[in-house]
Amino acid sequence: MGKVKKIIKTIKIDVDKCNGCRACEVICSAFHATPKYSSNNPARSRIRLVREPLRDVFLPVYAGENTVSECMGRDKYIIDGKEYSECDFCRASCPSRDIFKEPDSGLPLKCDMCESDPPLAEPMCVQWCLNEALIYEEREEEVEEEVKLDEMEVGLEALAGKYGLQKVMDAVSRMSKKG
Repeated sequence: MGKVKKIIKTIKIDVDKCNGCRACEVICSAFHATPKYSSNNPARSRIRLVREPLRDVFLPVYAGENTVSECMGRDKYIIDGKEYSECDFCRASCPSRDIFKEPDSGLPLKCDMCESDPPLAEPMCVQWCLNEALIYEEREEEVEEEVKLDEMEVGLEALAGKYGLQKVMDAVSRMSKKG
């Protein structure tokens, strides 16, 4: 395996510029509606605004990976005199909260940077952010090349994980002697 160059897409968030307007949530849910722009339900948005208007806290967070277990962290952070919980910064869909889950099915949501055909110059939430609190960035990184397994290899890997590699090899050996 060698290293390959890959384009990494991210959204940088300038919390000091966010005024809590929620335009990012509205356009994201509309873009991802079926058909596109046919409805608006911020619960289906891949970006959410953590809001505490009385304390002047507005924190946009966009959906990351799904995790099947909840983390152990429940720490609190004070940044510029404002208190945040560890969950406020978390981008995961996890069992301990409903954020970043499709409201009807409960399936996890993940930001896809508004992939479409033709491709957009930048995600819709960035385009619609009135205060420029969301900044789209692309950078090139060298990463280890992923080896994609074919269906048979995936199946054999699953069997080896369940029964052990030696048992799978013994079964294949017995099968090859029959044929």
